[in-house]
Amino acid sequence: MRTALYTLLFTAALFVCALALDASTVSAQQTGQQPQPTPRPTAAPPAGVQDDVQVGPVFTREVQLPITVLDKKEQPVAGLTLNDFVIFEDKQPQQIASFRDEAAGTPIYVAVLMDISSSAAAKLRFEKESAKDFLYTVVRVRKDRAAFATFDEDVNLLQDFTDKLDKLDTAVDSVKKPGTTTALYDAVWRMCDEKMRGVTGRRVIVVITDGDDTSSRAKLEEAIEMAQRTETIVFAISTKSGFSSAVPGVEGGTVKDEDDKKLDRLADATGGKAFFIGDRLELERAFTRVARELRGQYIVTYRPTNKKYDGSYRRIEVKLAAERDGLKVRTRRGYNAWADRNK
Repeated sequence: MRTALYTLLFTAALFVCALALDASTVSAQQTGQQPQPTPRPTAAPPAGVQDDVQVGPVFTREVQLPITVLDKKEQPVAGLTLNDFVIFEDKQPQQIASFRDEAAGTPIYVAVLMDISSSAAAKLRFEKESAKDFLYTVVRVRKDRAAFATFDEDVNLLQDFTDKLDKLDTAVDSVKKPGTTTALYDAVWRMCDEKMRGVTGRRVIVVITDGDDTSSRAKLEEAIEMAQRTETIVFAISTKSGFSSAVPGVEGGTVKDEDDKKLDRLADATGGKAFFIGDRLELERAFTRVARELRGQYIVTYRPTNKKYDGSYRRIEVKLAAERDGLKVRTRRGYNAWADRNK
């Protein structure tokens, strides 16, 4: 009797399962959809490194370098070719995978970060004029995009990327009063992480500041690493020292202090340059120089011979294949070889 009861219950369970399976099949047929597998997260490549070939878990990646070559007069040198460059990573020669001359004008995404901390209060008007001058000098309408943000202890994006100069003007004019402390490294880190990751094209940050960081949680090295990972070039316009005292709040002939040297490091490590000026004419020349450099860059990619991505720092060195008197090469100094972008 008990065996017969168990047999009956088992048969009933099989019948219910069959009905449920049939119902799900009919539902899928009626909607025209097939059951989909659960998506799995995939790892993204590290900043500055692009996926090329994937075979199972093995990736071949390319490192991209914006390269500037300058003559004795600090003017960009045009007309160079792939064969003019030699690249080393950790002193090991690398084979160039691709090369292009930026004279053709690849779109540029440039973010201007303006210091509005209390130490920059006396120079606020000068900084606003500087920001406008740079944007009008560099941004090509219908091609490039610019964003404008301010920073004190916080970072405030006042205008997202746009090619509308009137919108950028309005954003700059909206700055009325200074803040308190200065979080320079936080501003660079956040702009790279939150805005530069999502754009296609060359990425540039121009910081207008007195260079004194007083409240960042990020360290200088962390700001540099984030800029390198997102392939962002940093140029800095320092309002602290200058050639004359014509600009309110700028001391003429000031010798570089420790903060100025850190500003130099931030720009130099990312392939940019820091300018320490206070004279209006020299400022305009600096903006023109930055614009010319961006228009005269060469973009080179290579596939690292070291295939381990363990977070170690890789030092990059770019040289000219044949020495030329007075020419110097500038690019970013290296990158951390992470296995993905999220670390």
